[in-house]
Amino acid sequence: MRGRVMLTFTNANVFNGRDDSLMSVNVTVEDDRISKISADPPAGGDIIDCGGRTLMPGMIDAHIHAYFYDLNMNRLQYLPMTTLAQHAANMLGDILDRGFTTVRDTGGADYGLWLAIQRGLLTSPRLYYCGHALSQNGGHVDMRHQHNRGPTDDHLVLCGCCYANPLGMVVDGVDALRKVVREEFRRGASFIKFTGSGGVSTTSDPLEANQFSEDEVRAIVEECENHLSYVTSHIHPDRALKRAIRLGVHCIEHGTLIEPDTARMAADHGTKIVPTMAVIDALARDGEVFGFPKESLAKLDMVKDEAIGRMGYMKEAGVHIGFGTDLIGALQPQQCIEFGLRANVFSNFEILQQCTLNNAQILGAEGEIGEIAEGALADIIIVDGNPLENLSCLEDDGAHIPIIMKGGDFHKNELEVAA
Repeated sequence: MRGRVMLTFTNANVFNGRDDSLMSVNVTVEDDRISKISADPPAGGDIIDCGGRTLMPGMIDAHIHAYFYDLNMNRLQYLPMTTLAQHAANMLGDILDRGFTTVRDTGGADYGLWLAIQRGLLTSPRLYYCGHALSQNGGHVDMRHQHNRGPTDDHLVLCGCCYANPLGMVVDGVDALRKVVREEFRRGASFIKFTGSGGVSTTSDPLEANQFSEDEVRAIVEECENHLSYVTSHIHPDRALKRAIRLGVHCIEHGTLIEPDTARMAADHGTKIVPTMAVIDALARDGEVFGFPKESLAKLDMVKDEAIGRMGYMKEAGVHIGFGTDLIGALQPQQCIEFGLRANVFSNFEILQQCTLNNAQILGAEGEIGEIAEGALADIIIVDGNPLENLSCLEDDGAHIPIIMKGGDFHKNELEVAA
């Protein structure tokens, strides 16, 4: 339903995204924004009595793949786009049901999906997207199995032409990369992603390997800065992390095998990191059942026992840490396990900041989303319980979230509105 002209949430304990304690204040929404935060009684408009529940910003997942339907990337590239779009619609609706009012797609989502959301053709969080993730030939977003040959393989190897698949663009060379980056921005991307190391889900690239030359990385960084935007990079191994930080990459996805000195280096350079624990845990338990390739399961063994502990290095160094899940295909219903996995390292307050204000800052949207502040978009959830004391109220797929509001519109409202 459409947002009301004026509505005030009363009797709420507010987590504003910045402070480690709750405030007893009234929050007034006019149209799509928060217009007033005050201890004074509301003047006019409708009222929702929150009954002492927690009011907080809608959460942000900064690492999803809306089009990643099949866990086997070698099969994914052959699926019709219509199938991938139907998966995206179901996945995004489920994510909004869990209280995530914003997502950042880090490879695959495009202008068409964004436009469908803007025009109300599907129910979804607000979407930030990079378009195609960029991969070198044989890199992490090159979905071709190393033992399969296609009719254009020789052409690709010899001339370095681009090759697109549902998640990424395979491209080599400084000039070609500059052109592709500019084209993704032309198509509406708000940031760029490239693969700076090997990955788990692809079968042909060693996990420990650096990807792209230093000149290629510098070109990507320069083009993003020329566009007043940022670049993020998929990286697991420490050696590739050091190189990316040194070359000016603004953000890192995963950072799974980071060492203490590299974490300090990231903090000193202001390099942000978005760990993704849920996908590692879910793949370790269910990946084989859902057809994750054997080559990928072998690479998963290299990171699964290291990932949680190494987030502690990031915390100790003071790295700006975001919240992402990276759940793919049939694993996406496990999104909420990210909270409990992070609780092994971080306080509840730190985790709440990661999925609200910290992520808003990564997205370049501070002041718009991720906080309860006058002038911010009215992305609001009401929670049964106090997540600063017990995160379980956020872990049960939205069961303890009676109100979800995105941009002043109710996606879900189980509380009575009093005129």
